[in-house]
Amino acid sequence: MTRPELEISVRHEADKAVVTLAGEIDIGTAPRLTAAVEGALESNPVRVELDMSGVTFCDSQGLGTLVVLNRAATRSRSVLVLAELTDFLDRLLHVTGLHQAFTIQNDDAADADGTGDAATS
Repeated sequence: MTRPELEISVRHEADKAVVTLAGEIDIGTAPRLTAAVEGALESNPVRVELDMSGVTFCDSQGLGTLVVLNRAATRSRSVLVLAELTDFLDRLLHVTGLHQAFTIQNDDAADADGTGDAATS
């Protein structure tokens, strides 16, 4: 049996860092996610956007890591944005009551309402 992986890529734009994720966020991959986001915060971006469109699984360790990273971003005077949530992640955040704890952006909703930005908190 192969171990689940998490592919992480980081790109810096004018006022934000975009961390693109693909795979599973769990006890084995959460430390790499933490290191990537902490590294992105070193450049003092206004926001760190986690592109979650490729995330296929997230366990309780992954959720805890997202909460800790949200606090780290706040301490760094940045905003952590969860972007492009899959249906699985959206349901998981709602079921656990964590949906309100994050700034969430899904471009589908932005296009539907015509505002171009569907960020909510």
